[in-house]
Amino acid sequence: MSQRHIKEQTENNVEGVLDRVEQEVARTKEPWYSVSSRRARIFVVIYLVEFVLFALLAWFVHVHPVVPVDVTITREFQENRSPWLSISMIIVSAFGSIPLLMPAVILITALIFWRFRLRLEALFIVGLSVVSLLLNFLIKLLVDRPRPSASLVEIIQKSGGLSFPSGHVMSYVAFWGLLFSFGIILFRRDRWWHYGLLIVPALFVVLIGPSRIYVGDHWASDVLGGYLFGGLLLGVGLWIYLRLKSNGVLQSKK
Repeated sequence: MSQRHIKEQTENNVEGVLDRVEQEVARTKEPWYSVSSRRARIFVVIYLVEFVLFALLAWFVHVHPVVPVDVTITREFQENRSPWLSISMIIVSAFGSIPLLMPAVILITALIFWRFRLRLEALFIVGLSVVSLLLNFLIKLLVDRPRPSASLVEIIQKSGGLSFPSGHVMSYVAFWGLLFSFGIILFRRDRWWHYGLLIVPALFVVLIGPSRIYVGDHWASDVLGGYLFGGLLLGVGLWIYLRLKSNGVLQSKK
């Protein structure tokens, strides 16, 4: 068998696998219009309430940079430290702590969505993360809250810059939270990998908050602010996404 023939056969096999995966994705896609309007209204109501709560919290921590309850919560988190717990919390934060890791994961995920003709979703995966990064930077400048001090709590992992709201939490909600939302909106959940699309992103979103407190890089109120504003941003993003989807923007014709 010639090398050229082997190469062609390999390419055909790979293409065949991709086609089968694409057919499986298409088969399990849930028509967005059958459920999304009701879900969108729920998201909008919840996240608008969150905006008010976030604004009040941002004002409070601007006036009171160090809050006793924040110090107490961090000390409680760090009271029973162990090597496995410290390593676990650092790993959870790794996507936002290791330079270029999070952008690489976001780009690869977007390319996978694009490959399977989920092109609007791919653009939102990149776009929402970029918007989250920019807004987090601007809000931190406005609130101007310093990070936790080593004189008050143990600093296991330290980042530079300002503290409120947590950039890790906001970025995780924007990326992993969006993947979780797509898993609910797009698929029927009758395959094991459908649940993987929900469980993995949900774990990252839930664990990133405690992780940032445990390593001493953020106060609990920073984490709460990250969840509140990240949730608001996700809600607005989903509302825009569903409106564009209803107008057939970037819909595949195949």
